Amino acid sequence: MKGLLPVFKRELSGYFTTPVALVFIVIFLFLAGVFTFNLGAYFERGQADMVVFFNFHPWLYLFLIPAVSMRLWAEERKSGTIELLLTLPISLSAAVVGKFLAAWAFAGIALALTFPLWITTNYLGSPDNGVILAGYLGSLLMAGAFLAIGSCISASTKSQVIAFIISVVICVLFMLAGIREVQGFLADWLPVQAVQVLGGFSFLTRFEAISRGVLDARDVLFFASIIGVFVAATGVVVNMKKAV
Repeated sequence: MKGLLPVFKRELSGYFTTPVALVFIVIFLFLAGVFTFNLGAYFERGQADMVVFFNFHPWLYLFLIPAVSMRLWAEERKSGTIELLLTLPISLSAAVVGKFLAAWAFAGIALALTFPLWITTNYLGSPDNGVILAGYLGSLLMAGAFLAIGSCISASTKSQVIAFIISVVICVLFMLAGIREVQGFLADWLPVQAVQVLGGFSFLTRFEAISRGVLDARDVLFFASIIGVFVAATGVVVNMKKAV
């Protein structure tokens, strides 16, 4: 894809030339700490693991990731720079994938900055670092899925606020699809097979399995498929908007 690397560098550096990076990272680390040590009672549990740390990630990402993705295309469209971007000697796919990968790398940097907790856990005991590594992988994959959804929504509107709200709503649907109470409610309206299929799209159940060290290829493929489908959809939406 011609021009992918320049787009990636431009987007990633753009986060750090504004207060966006600092604000996001500080909020992410602060909330991750509050949820882990206060709500999750990390020390009181008396176990050297990071289960409570990862348990709160879906809910952290539910609002923080759409806040990152909402600007990907909506800001370009509102400011008019999208026309300039698309007239540069780069392919549409390179622009779409480059912007997404930059946002994903930024989320990955924020996630990597939680490494002191990993060090602390190893200092306090002898955790299964393979399980912890799987949790980080699952968290990164889930962040990518949230970003891909948000990127697609951002490409369809000029308003970052609208992009944020719609992204959150869609991500909530993906989150709650596998919860027992939701499935019980849907069972009154839909066939059992349909409820089971919808439950298979739950981010919560897929991520929970990975974060506990059960690295099933089907769960990894699920998140990879969500990313691929929504990034491809972003390209379609951008191309359609360009033709309007």
